[in-house]
Amino acid sequence: MNKNTGQGGVFSLFKGVPLSRILVVLFMLQILLAVGLTAYLSIRNGQKAVNEVASELHLEVANRVEQNLQSYLSTPRQVLGGNQNVMNMGLLKIENLATWESYLIEQLKIFPDALAITASNEQQEHLTVEKLNDRQFLLRKAGKSTGYDLYTYRIDPQGQRTQLPEVIKNYDPRSRPDYQTAVTAKKFSFSQIFTPRTEPTLLISASQPIYNSQGELLGVNSTQTHISQIGDLLQNIKVGKSGQIFIIERSGLLVASSTTEEPFRFQNGKPIRLAASQSSNSLTQATAKYLATKFSNFDQIQSLQQLDFSFDGKRQFLEVRPLQGEPNINWLIVVAVPEADFMGQIDRNTQITIFLGLGALGLATLLGIITARWITQPILYFSRATKDLADFPNDKDSVVIIQGIKEMEVLGGSLNEMAQQLRKTFTALITKNEDLELQVKQQTQELQQEIKERINNEQKLSKHSQVLAELANHKAVFEGNLETAFKVITEKAANALEVERVSVWLFNSNRTKLQCINLYERNKQRHSASLERNLADYPIYFRALASARTITVTDTRTDPRVQELWNELLKPKNIVSLINTDLWVGGEVVGTVLYEQVDIPRRWELSEENFVSSIAEFVALTLEVCDRKRAESALREAKEAAEVANRAKSTFLGNISHELRTPLNSILGITEALQDEVYGPVSEEQRQSLTMLESSGKNLLELINQILDLTRTESSKIELQLAATSIQGICDFSLSSVKHLAFQKNIRLRAEVPEELEPIQVDERRICQVFISLLTNAIKFTKEGGEVWIEVQPTSTNEYIFFSVVDTGIGMLSDDLFKLFQPFVQVENASTNRSPGTGLGLVMVQKIVELHGGTVHAESQLGKGSRFTVKLPWKKAGEWRV
Repeated sequence: MNKNTGQGGVFSLFKGVPLSRILVVLFMLQILLAVGLTAYLSIRNGQKAVNEVASELHLEVANRVEQNLQSYLSTPRQVLGGNQNVMNMGLLKIENLATWESYLIEQLKIFPDALAITASNEQQEHLTVEKLNDRQFLLRKAGKSTGYDLYTYRIDPQGQRTQLPEVIKNYDPRSRPDYQTAVTAKKFSFSQIFTPRTEPTLLISASQPIYNSQGELLGVNSTQTHISQIGDLLQNIKVGKSGQIFIIERSGLLVASSTTEEPFRFQNGKPIRLAASQSSNSLTQATAKYLATKFSNFDQIQSLQQLDFSFDGKRQFLEVRPLQGEPNINWLIVVAVPEADFMGQIDRNTQITIFLGLGALGLATLLGIITARWITQPILYFSRATKDLADFPNDKDSVVIIQGIKEMEVLGGSLNEMAQQLRKTFTALITKNEDLELQVKQQTQELQQEIKERINNEQKLSKHSQVLAELANHKAVFEGNLETAFKVITEKAANALEVERVSVWLFNSNRTKLQCINLYERNKQRHSASLERNLADYPIYFRALASARTITVTDTRTDPRVQELWNELLKPKNIVSLINTDLWVGGEVVGTVLYEQVDIPRRWELSEENFVSSIAEFVALTLEVCDRKRAESALREAKEAAEVANRAKSTFLGNISHELRTPLNSILGITEALQDEVYGPVSEEQRQSLTMLESSGKNLLELINQILDLTRTESSKIELQLAATSIQGICDFSLSSVKHLAFQKNIRLRAEVPEELEPIQVDERRICQVFISLLTNAIKFTKEGGEVWIEVQPTSTNEYIFFSVVDTGIGMLSDDLFKLFQPFVQVENASTNRSPGTGLGLVMVQKIVELHGGTVHAESQLGKGSRFTVKLPWKKAGEWRV
């Protein structure tokens, strides 16, 4: 009984590895797992704590920056708010700026952060007080007293003015940006940061519009403040060891930084705003570029963002917060702190943990080696003893003796018992093995023979396929050249099957005998023919041919189906095997293909039977092509003869018609002169005879004219004069031409034509002739009081249009419809006598319509009338061609 020892799965990886090494490795893996997990959890918890501390630090720093900024930016609001209160109490008036000078100087002393305070009104008066230092000020004044020019004065500590040479002519304070900003906002608002012309610094102004009680604008009060002081505020805020704070606008321009870097640079001696991404400070520059990559547009940052990124291979904690609460102040506060500022102590603790783990690993390895040796020594001895036991056929008295571990002693005893049992079965196994080797050898030989036969069959199939492909592309087969094709087919079939004789036999016309069309002998490489086999001489053989498509004979000496042929035909040629396939053409057997094997009997394989069937199909195909070629030749000759006869007929009818018209016109002319009594008076009986003569002559002349038209159409001598023609006009003209005939029989005429139809490209005279002929026939076969009309109906695609001539006449049988378009034929029925006419009118209708590329179709029901429909090509936006 087999027992699973559990040594599969992962234990297969240790195959061939000594047990001592396995034990040491397993001890080491356990220690590594314990130490690694402890270190991982320690580092992870430390990292988590760092993230939390960094987040709290960022939040606290950002809050302090935001509070300081709001406090700094509240100074302009306080200044302007105080001014508004003074004006509300009536102590100052914006319309009179003369009283503002000393007040503004005191304001600048009270608010040290303010750089300048300005007051302007709608009367184009302007007053600015700018602080140079704690004791000196600049006064800029414009108004009616200065001729609306801007004068600049320096004010010393004693309050004395000293005019400076700078004068700006025609100064209008209302055009100043701070003035325009306040007017546009209609409330307190800050301007964009700008650089002054006088000194390298950044400034920002705050403006407050002043209105009267009626809401009319009186002027604007504004103040200017240094932005550089914001950098001083940021430098006073400590962010870790090397963290930084900077403020940027949404455009990416730097406002202030906790570093000593100025937020502008000089270009051509003028201060230019500096983008944070172009900062000389590497951390500021890297942070700005990261934010530009993270957010394609800084306008997307609408709330607090806590991020991190890598700079110089080190992780950086990052917090971005929009500054809120001040109008037109759209700044972002950015706090960046390196992770290294928090990770110093944690990294030292991690190093200690790693050193302790390595020490524990070394100690565990040493203990594992000692333990493994203690366990594996008895096992190694047992392995050597087992190896000696494996050679017990040469050492029948070998016994395994193991001392030491108790379990190993038990295992040694079991092994000795197993060895005795093995000795008993070894001899039987040797005998069984010899028998198995003999069976394997026999099966191998059979398999080799089968493989050899399969390769041989594949080679035969390849050869057969190649022959069939060559025949499929052979010119003689598809041209129906029987002699050449049969020679090629028999020769290729004989070589492919490796048979001596291949022949093609066909039945004679009365199917009494088979005649050999081609016989190929492979060894002699010659073709012959003229052999015959009468059905009456070999009835059994021919019955076998009729009952099966293929006759396969392995031994002709014993097969009853060919015994009739043995003595006379097969034995003299030593034909011992053969295979016959029927030739089927047009649903009947027309012959056979015969394959004959000489000297050595042959068992025909299925692939060979399929091949000979394919060869028979090629022979049948050649016969069909030959028959088709003969039929095509005969049809071509018949067509040529018909065309010659038709041309002769047309020439004859044309000549005889021309010969008849001349004397007939003379007869009609003389008849008309006699009726007009040109040669003297005529009696009533003579007049009646002359009338009958004139009527018969006109009918005969009409017949001759129609014969001439028919002759010209059949000989394609009529050339159509195509032109755009009104469909409504065709119908109206045709109806008016037969109106007198309808009036004689009290028949009502009408036309049903849709409105606004596009013109049609036709020969108007010929098409009118068609409809006049159809209307005349309809009137002729409609009883008095009946109705005849024309219907016009275009197709949905406008490619064709249908004209129908309908009557309520006597109609006709459906069996007579096919006679309508035959020349010189009139349809008669029991309800009417033969009507006068030549029988050529509908023939001409059909010819003219076909010349236009159309068709004519007739429908009729006896006693209920007829409908003749003409279908003509018609396109709305183009022309059709004949």
